[in-house]
Parts: sequence; C-alpha cells; structure tokens
Amino acid sequence: MTQHQNFIAGRFAAPSSDAVIEVRNPATGRVFTIVPAATEAEAVAAVRTAAEAQKAWGALPSIQRGDALRRLAAAIEGRAGAIGAALAQESGKSLADATAEAVYAAELMRYHAEWARRIEGEVIPSDTPDETLLLKREPIGVVACLIPFNYPVYTLVRKIAPALIAGNAVVVRPSNSTPISALVLAAAVAEAELPPGLVSILAMTHETARALCTQPAVGMITLTGSVGAGRVVLDYCKDNIARPSLELGGKTPVIVEPDADLDEVAARIVAAKTTHCGQVCTAAERLYAHESIHDALLGRLRDAFRARGFGDRAADPDRMGPLATAAARAHVHGMVERAVAEGAVLEAGGVLPEGEGFFYPPTLLSGCRQEMEIIREEVFGPVLAMMPYRDAAEALALANDHQFGLTSVLFTEDYRTVMRFADAIEAGELYVNRFPADPYQGFHAGWKRSGLGGDDGKHGMLEFTQTRLVVLKH
Repeated sequence: MTQHQNFIAGRFAAPSSDAVIEVRNPATGRVFTIVPAATEAEAVAAVRTAAEAQKAWGALPSIQRGDALRRLAAAIEGRAGAIGAALAQESGKSLADATAEAVYAAELMRYHAEWARRIEGEVIPSDTPDETLLLKREPIGVVACLIPFNYPVYTLVRKIAPALIAGNAVVVRPSNSTPISALVLAAAVAEAELPPGLVSILAMTHETARALCTQPAVGMITLTGSVGAGRVVLDYCKDNIARPSLELGGKTPVIVEPDADLDEVAARIVAAKTTHCGQVCTAAERLYAHESIHDALLGRLRDAFRARGFGDRAADPDRMGPLATAAARAHVHGMVERAVAEGAVLEAGGVLPEGEGFFYPPTLLSGCRQEMEIIREEVFGPVLAMMPYRDAAEALALANDHQFGLTSVLFTEDYRTVMRFADAIEAGELYVNRFPADPYQGFHAGWKRSGLGGDDGKHGMLEFTQTRLVVLKH
C-alpha cells in the first residue's frame, strides 16, 4: 500500500488531514493505494495561487507559452511508462494501451503548442469614418478541469493544453477512480518548470469540488462526464456566472446500409463496442441495420460477441478488461435485465461472471424497440442494442429521435446517402465507414443533452478565450 500526494502550487504537498480516497484495481476489486482527499482550504489555496500565476502567464508572448507546453509534452512522454503503469492498475487497461494513452497525450500537448502563433483576433469595419473596431482574444483566467475515469490522462491534457496556450491557469480534479495517473503526470509538470501555481492537481470529494468550482476567481469549468454531472456543474456556474464547457452523455447510433461490407462492419463494431469495456462516450450503443441484411449481420455479431474473451488484461492484454466500479457493473447488468424483461432477445453475454473484479461479458441484444430504455439511455458498458429499419429515411428518423447527439456512424458506399446524413443527422459528429477516434484537429462537440461547447482543434482552443472589442477613433 502506497500513499500519493496532491500537487498544489508547484509542489507535492503533505496531507493536511486524515481523509483519504481509496483507489481500487477494477480487475481485482481490491484497494491498492490511497490518495489524500484535498481539504477545502487546499482547494481555495490552489485557486488563489492559480489566479496569481495566471496574470504573468497571460501576459507572456504566446510563443513563450508554446515553448513551455513543448517542455511539458517532452516531460510527459519521458514519464509515459510510469504514467501508463499507474493508469493500467487503476483503470484495468493493458499496460500497452495505458502507456499509449500517455504518449498520445504528449502529442496532443505538442499540437496545442503550435497554436501559439495562430490565436487571432479580427479587424472589423466601422460604420463611422475614421474609426476601426478591433476584436481581441484574451484568456479567461482560472479554469477548473473535472476529469472522467475512462481516459483520464488524455482528457486531462485535452483540457489543460488549450487552456494554457490561451493564457489561462488550471486547477484539475481527477476522477476518484483514477487519480494516480494524474498525480504521476503532475511530476512532469514540475519537471517542465511551469510557473508555480499555474497547474494544480488535487484529488477531492464532491463537497470540496463544489468549493473549488464556486471560488470567485474560477472563470470557467470544463467537465467530461454524465448528464447528471453536467447539471451539477451548471449549478456551480450560477454562483459566479462561470463559463461551462460540458461533454456529456452519448448514445451513438450506428446505421448499416445494404451495400456495406458486413464482415468488415461486424469486426469494426465488435472492436469499437469492447474497447475499454464499452466505457467510451462515442462507443456504439444502438445499431440500426437495414432489414435486408439485419439477420446476416446479427449472426456475425452473435458469433463474434460470444467468442470475445474478457478478463484481467495484465495477464492477457488481448482480452476485454473490466468496468470501472462495482456500481457501474450493477448499472449495466440492470439495464440488460430490464431490456430482456421488455422483450429484447439476449443473443450473447448478459450474465454476471463469477470471481473477483468488475468484469462483464460482451452483450448483444436483438429485437429492441425505439421506446425501450436500452435504446433511450446510455449504458456505458459492453452492451449493444440492435433493431431493423426499412429505408434510409426511417434510419435517419430513428437516429435523430433521441435526447443525445454526440456522435453517429454510417456504413454505406452510396454518396447520396452519405450527404443526406451529413446534412440532417442531429449530432456533433458523423463518421462514415469507420468508428469515432476524436481527431484532435477536429471539433468534438455534442448537440442536445450531449453538452455545451466542445473540445479539440481551433474551435476547442477558442473555448478557453473571451473577447474584448476595442473601438478605436482615429
């Protein structure tokens, strides 16, 4: 058993209370380490030092901020093995996948460093002679970053990199399920010699998170999480009218047209659905297959789901790993049981395995209907609900008949169908003949209850800025 320390104001701080957060290995279900739960005073101190550090940081030429981000990227890459080892143990990922996430995060940091010379304002014509309007882009100040458990290293960098290059300071609250990788990454922040207080990383309870997010100096709160968590953050924002940036739930529809290659589609669906045990916001959740190929695709998927192994990835990295918590597994299994009770057909999986850990088998349900909970609500696990459709118009209507609109997937070779969906799908993203991968030069933003604002690319970076209009009479 080891105990880690929170990273506050540029240093690792000894615990100021006896309160701790237990961290479990989801492959065994056992506690393997503890982290001090930051106190409200520590959270307030982190915000205060962040506000102080931000003034000088925001005044720097952006190219100097870019140089600092490149140092941080190199430090993260240099510690990728240690970050990956921590992440594998706390998340159930394979060591290779966890380490790759750290390396990818370093590349994402380098990408945002390149925005140093590209943060642009505007010159706008005035209606008045001898006058010019200048629209400037400025930092917001202190950003509170709330990190999820599923991709905690990548998402942490996804938030702090654009915030920093835009001139902000950040205070990070990692998930209590996966705080260790964030604190190992904090050592890279220290190594990169960023200004003390510019980046703080603290594990904390929900009560302390509220104290953090409602500090007057916090100008923005960015969250990746559930719709319920998003509502909580919106409540936090009310105190100081802080800006929210929310990536929330998803229920990705996958539409398969008759001209699709069913062998390739089946392989891609299984890979996407079982990546990180389905704990991916853009994972396939509802499958609409054209009635002419529905049964053929169902047969392929049934065989593949039944054959897909699962278990501890430390012993066999090719297997699908565990869900994050016992509560998550209970949630997933409850949804499957209710779907079967409503008339869905269990084609594969759906049984709680014996033994330790939070494992759940790849599960396929057919005979689903649009009004079922399994179609309407996010599962966030290795469960796929399937139903047929008659034509592309019905498929589009079914895909759009939903509270969520994060991403969508279409398999077809017909460009007219592609353009029809590109013009009418009610989602922030449409992937054609492939599954989502969130290219970091794009823009990952949800419609409807899937969120406010977005991440990645130019538009994601600009989320961390505010404008000042200068009306110049000359």
